[in-house]
Order: sequence, then structure tokens, then C-alpha cells
Amino acid sequence: MINLFESQLLGPAVSLKNRVVMAPMTRTRTSEGDVPNALMATYYGQRAGAGLIVSEVMNVAPSSKGYALMPGIYTDAQREGWRLVTDEVHRNGGTIFAQIFHVGRMAHASLMPNGAAPWGVTEERAEDSDVFAHDAEGKLSYIRAGTPRRIGTEEVSALVATFAQAFAHARQAGFDGVEIHAANGYLFDQFMNSRLNTRTDRYGGARVEDRTRFLMEVVDAAVREWGLGGVGVRMSPFGRFNSMPADPLVEETLLYVSEQLGRRGVAYLHLVYELMPTGNMETGEFKKHYISHVLLTKVRAAFPGAIIWCGGFTDRSSAQVALDTGLVDLIAFGRPYIANPDLVERLQNDWPLAEADRSTYYTRRGEMGYTDFPTFKAL
Repeated sequence: MINLFESQLLGPAVSLKNRVVMAPMTRTRTSEGDVPNALMATYYGQRAGAGLIVSEVMNVAPSSKGYALMPGIYTDAQREGWRLVTDEVHRNGGTIFAQIFHVGRMAHASLMPNGAAPWGVTEERAEDSDVFAHDAEGKLSYIRAGTPRRIGTEEVSALVATFAQAFAHARQAGFDGVEIHAANGYLFDQFMNSRLNTRTDRYGGARVEDRTRFLMEVVDAAVREWGLGGVGVRMSPFGRFNSMPADPLVEETLLYVSEQLGRRGVAYLHLVYELMPTGNMETGEFKKHYISHVLLTKVRAAFPGAIIWCGGFTDRSSAQVALDTGLVDLIAFGRPYIANPDLVERLQNDWPLAEADRSTYYTRRGEMGYTDFPTFKAL
């Protein structure tokens, strides 16, 4: 049986020192211009004990900005800021992948270029979901996502090229690989959902090949830039976050994507089984959706790369039980990493875990609740 603290190889070139993954978590600490900074470098460097760090998600373009204070990867300043982060992680012996996405309809005109409508697969709005944007008085708060406009076929194709450029920027910024965020109701997930995607062009409709075409074209661009071992994809089958409708074809889509990613040499598939809060991230009620072992066995058979399991893991025991199934290879921890920069050591030695104050998750209070957590040895 594999152990949580054993090494793991991603593809032929990326070696991880253990099977603990720091899951991507938005923390809204960027500087003006959505630029990563020295404080963020300290934060990630403190957590370099993880076998793999997946960065907080970054916007691929200005049209992707659905939440204020989230970093981008499309300007020179943003790339230079991320270089501070990757250099610090590498100085501390860590490995870090850049998570990149487009929010699609999960945006608001106050954050879009020239006050434009969000980009949507269709014109259908995420009626029950919030974004972090400017309200009518110009103050940052949680407000309902705006009504999107259906983007054209040519715009979708052009967005593939935008992603290709972002993958090159991530390499320039010193990352070890990239993760395509195709989960949690953002643009890729919107395209793949058979109930939401009612388009009639080559990127939509009933055929799974068409609904997943956008994702596969972007995956191809990522593999061209990064090669084997440098690309991961995150998905959330059965997830309902961001007002995603229940999809009767979700299993068909998951297995098709798993097979196609395997054919393309994708290093890992990052599966999320716990839904994020409904409503907004501060006050939402948590709900869970599970992938059955039967379905996960089929995914394992279809996808030859590594599988990361994410959602609700809070201790060593639960992580090891998941690994013992033989169906997954790495375990992603999210919230436990906020207050425990030395999480791997704490898990390995059965040291108690600290808990963070939820009110500091998304703030502009600098180090407070961000880089001011001591290691267990420093207590």
C-alpha cells in the first residue's frame, strides 16, 4: 500500500516528495493591478512542504475577472509578481503548478472591461450565486452575478489562443506546470454541462465531443507548451456550485474526458467531491456530492495518470483511508493549509492542527490570518 508521505512521479519529469497537495485557495491579497507580491511569496514559501502546491486560481484575461483582488497571468507585472512566488517556493524545496481559468458567466459588469456583460456559454444567468465585486455605491461586497452574453464561436476559438499565451506566461513566471480549472461552475464546466450548454455550434449541443471541445483544445495547447508531466485538469463531477444545474450526462462526460486526457498525456486529474458553499463564500451552507467508488473505478481504468482527491480531508487518517482504496494517488488539503503552514509535518507526527478565523480568509489586512501562523515547532 502507498503511504501519504511517499514520493510520487507526475509524468516523466516532475517528482513530488510526498502525496500531500495544497489545494488552490483564493485569498485576495494581490496588489494593484491584480499583481502577486512579496507577501504572497512568503505565504506560498511557508507551505512548500507540500508535495505539490496548486496556486490560487489566476485570470487568463481581463474578461475573466469575476472576483475582485484575484491575480492574473496576462500582464508583465503579474508575471513578475508570480516569479517572486515561484522563486520562494523553489528556495524552500517545493513544487508549484499555476491554476488558470476563465470565470465565464460568474462575473459582474463592474469588474469587466468597459462595464461589459460577463461572457457566457448562453445568456442564462447564475441566478442564485454571488461574486465579489463593486456594489451600486462602489464598495466591494458580495453581489449577484450579472446577466451574461452568449459568446460567439470565433470568440471561443480565440480564447484557446489566449490560454496558450497564459501557459507560456506561466513558464516564464517559473511555475513547474499548469492546472486547468474546469470545475466549480466556471467557463469550462459551463460548456461541459449538457443542460446549461444549449449552443448549436461546434462547441455545444448533445454530443459530448462538442461540449468538451473547448476544454480539449485548451488542454492540447497546454500539452504543447508543457509536455508530459506538466499539465493537470481539475473537475467537479456532480458539483452544483455557482448555480450549475444537475447534469443527467455527467458520468458520460467524466469518463469521456478522463479517456481523452489520458490519450493526451495529461499528468493528473484533480477531482473535487465536496461542493463549495452555496451563496457566497462567507455565509454559504456547505453541501457534499460524492463520486461513487464504482464510477471512480471506471475513471481509474480510463485515465492512466495520477488522480488527486480533494474535498473535506482534515487529518492523516481520512487521507490514508482514501489512498488505501487504490483509486487515487494524492490527497489535496484546502482549509487546513490556511492555519498550518507546516501541515505535512503535523500530519506525519500527529501534531494538533491550528484553526484559522474564517473572517480573515478574504481580507486586505496584510499578514493577519495569512502569514502569521507559527509552525508547531515554533510554539
